[in-house]
Amino acid sequence: MTPRRRRLVLVLGIVAGVAIAGGLALQAFRENVMFFFDPTQVAKGEAPADERFRLGGMVEKGSVVRKPGSLEVQFVVTDFQRSVPVRYTGVLPDLFREGQGVVAHGRLGANGVFTADEVLAKHDENYMPPEVHRALKPPATAPQG
Repeated sequence: MTPRRRRLVLVLGIVAGVAIAGGLALQAFRENVMFFFDPTQVAKGEAPADERFRLGGMVEKGSVVRKPGSLEVQFVVTDFQRSVPVRYTGVLPDLFREGQGVVAHGRLGANGVFTADEVLAKHDENYMPPEVHRALKPPATAPQG
C-alpha cells in the first residue's frame, strides 16, 4: 500500500469515526429531551401519549389524597383553566403542598391520569419554574375595536 493510499484510508477512518460518534451523541440527546406541557395543552391532546414529558402547574387545593400505609399519592395539577389528575408513588419533596407550583415528570395514561416518576416543588416563596409561570398567566384577550 502506497503512503498516499494509507493516508486516504486513515482520513476516511477518522471521518467515519467522527460521523458515528456524532450520530450516537445526537441519538442520546434526542432520547433525553423532555418537553413541558401545562394542563390545558394536555387536555387539548397536544402532549405525546407515548413519551415522557413534564407537566407543570399548581397543586389544586383539596386534591391531595394519600393511600394509607403506602407512598402512593394522588393530586390534581391545574393551570386555573384545566386540570390533570396525577398519580405518584414515592417520597414527595418537603415543599410539596396544595396551592404550590409543581413540575412532574412522567407519562400520560390512556385513562387521562398522568403517572409521575418524579415530582419537583418550588424551593422558596418567590421562585416558580419559568414554564409554570408562563403557563399560569391569564390568556391574552383580543383588543376591542
